[in-house]
Amino acid sequence: MRLIHTADWQLGKPFGRFPQEVRTALGEARFDAIDRIGALARERDAVHVLVAGDVFDSTGPADREVVQAVTRMGRAPCTWWLLPGNHDHARSDGLWSRVRRAAPANVRVVDTPEPVEMEEDAWLLPAPLEHRRTRDDPTSAFDGMATPDGALRIGLAHGSVVDFGARGEANNMIPPDRAQRSGLDYLALGDWHGFMPIGERAAYSGTPEVDRFGRDEPGGVIFADVRRGATPVIERVETGRYRWLERHWTLAGLDDFERELRDLRASVDQASTLVRLVLSGTLSLADRVAVGRTCSDDLSHALRWLDVDDTELTAQPTEDDIAAIDIQGALATATLLLKARVDAGGADYPVAAAALERLYVEAIRATEGAR
Repeated sequence: MRLIHTADWQLGKPFGRFPQEVRTALGEARFDAIDRIGALARERDAVHVLVAGDVFDSTGPADREVVQAVTRMGRAPCTWWLLPGNHDHARSDGLWSRVRRAAPANVRVVDTPEPVEMEEDAWLLPAPLEHRRTRDDPTSAFDGMATPDGALRIGLAHGSVVDFGARGEANNMIPPDRAQRSGLDYLALGDWHGFMPIGERAAYSGTPEVDRFGRDEPGGVIFADVRRGATPVIERVETGRYRWLERHWTLAGLDDFERELRDLRASVDQASTLVRLVLSGTLSLADRVAVGRTCSDDLSHALRWLDVDDTELTAQPTEDDIAAIDIQGALATATLLLKARVDAGGADYPVAAAALERLYVEAIRATEGAR
């Protein structure tokens, strides 16, 4: 059997920290991923798509989100098997009843732990979650799920094979040898948002559209060729539109920044990239201001989103920096006092450095405005 294994769509995720235009773009990309998965299924002749939990970001998505999801799935020439996960766990007469009412015939909800015949000689063993968190193994029922002799046994589950700490759920624990214990030919897992094989017969597909920093790889799905009694052949296929990158640049001069910037721009599609940038090191006051201007006036507009943390990027004013301020009287005295405090370091260094940088910026603006 050829199939697509995917998980953790989290449709309706609000992305509340971003401005409205970014939230809208990220939200739509998650629905568009359904179309890309459907196109991949058509291209690879995969007649089944297994969605291993967290189809939706909550148990109460808007009606539009439910209808958009099932409508897009309905256009693809395959059967979609939807498993409740921890974000969209099964409740009586809840979300999944709504999905059933709206869904076309090729969208199947598996919200009870009972084997389901996918096609002749192929059975799906689902492990739906009834609660967001449980200390029980959601796949323990697999051992008692009888299927005909010689039939494919494919498990579908959502939970943690290892303790992912802050990046996953430490509940809903699944033993790493579950596929072997329960005689599964393949176990399709969800919860971990990155691609991760677990032994020879189980894997996390990751999310088709990345939704957080800390994972440089684009979103993707698994294309699997599963045969009875054989090790399944799995292939990760990229489907993500947006990339979420973290970069840490240590700068000793403006040349370092410009080199890193060139490398970043050459390696990504800027309009489809979100970047969390951490800057550290020591620059002249002029160079630090130039870096800030490039980030705010250029890079932030080229990227889909830019978040800059420059708290560890210190300015060490040079004589040229001070001369460029070109002030006299009381301001000149204040400038020299601030420079002395910056040079000395100490507890008031951050305030003195910020004040001197502000003074420098305003002086440069005044000079540019007079031209």
